[in-house]
Amino acid sequence: MAKSNTAELMEALTLLAKEKGIEAEVLVEKIQAALVIAIKKDYPRSENINFDIDLAKGRFDVAIMKNVVETVEDPANEIALEDARAVSKRLNVGDMCPLKLDTKHFGRIAAQTAKQVIKQGIKEVEREQLVAQWGGLQNEAISAEVKKIETDSLNALVSVNGSEVMLFRNDQIPGEVLHEGDIVKVFVSGVSSDDRRPTLRVSRTHRDLIRRLFELEVPEIADGTVEIKSISREAGSRSKVAVISNNENVDALGACIGPQRGRITKICEELCGEKIDVVKYSDDPKEYIKQALKPANVISVDIPDEEVRACSVVVPDNQLSLAIGNKGQNAKLAARLTGFKIDIKPESGFFEG
Repeated sequence: MAKSNTAELMEALTLLAKEKGIEAEVLVEKIQAALVIAIKKDYPRSENINFDIDLAKGRFDVAIMKNVVETVEDPANEIALEDARAVSKRLNVGDMCPLKLDTKHFGRIAAQTAKQVIKQGIKEVEREQLVAQWGGLQNEAISAEVKKIETDSLNALVSVNGSEVMLFRNDQIPGEVLHEGDIVKVFVSGVSSDDRRPTLRVSRTHRDLIRRLFELEVPEIADGTVEIKSISREAGSRSKVAVISNNENVDALGACIGPQRGRITKICEELCGEKIDVVKYSDDPKEYIKQALKPANVISVDIPDEEVRACSVVVPDNQLSLAIGNKGQNAKLAARLTGFKIDIKPESGFFEG
């Protein structure tokens, strides 16, 4: 790595630190960690490396520190007194002698390694900053205003608490059409990174968006009287939510549906008309599976071995299509909800049609 390259690298890092709002001290730590890796490629046995890096002044000095000894037994980490005195006449046995490195000796591969690790280090700092900024909102549902829709990709730029975040097309509900100015609920699923920089990840397809919307609309869920035990979801089409009441005087299903279906209707509207089946959770696997397959009626459930998590279900002949659902959706959602593989059979033993 030539000196000019080093100067360019330092200048670029200084500008990047200002642009990203990263403190110089933090950036220097990342640079040092990267350079240790680079130096170790050329000086693999050196144990002590000293840095003097000042981004503001553009100073960049690196030295291998060797212990001054009478007789050298470890050339990688020791230096004879006579040789040390050539560096500084003040050095004595037991002192540490700095042997400055010319960065051009790091070599091209070492330089690329340093740049890559520094780049990764900056990403880590950015991610830490995002986590610190958004940590309190992670796994929460919050309102976002649609600012712009990309014509080609249909990705949406949304404003979340004053910051612009990308709501990617595959995180939007299938079939929904967003417009500038729309206010929608998004689930903050965490901080991710792409090839450029870490970003806040928001989603409208995450199943826990359902959970948060119920907590917002149903006071009994918010205060713990009614508990959501499991959720399965096909975003934009149908979801199943298993609930249980922790108070015998409170009907879990009634609380979630609300007077005149007001609560469940509001949640469905927020999800572009996605249908939601609210079912009763039961500690009895057979009863739970029956509830999960609603709106179909179930005659019997046979579980040969609960550890295998598979069952056979019998339904009335005229309920078979309902139990299976369009393209098998009802059965799939019930299986995800309960954790059981479900084999559905008609009462007569013969499939119609």
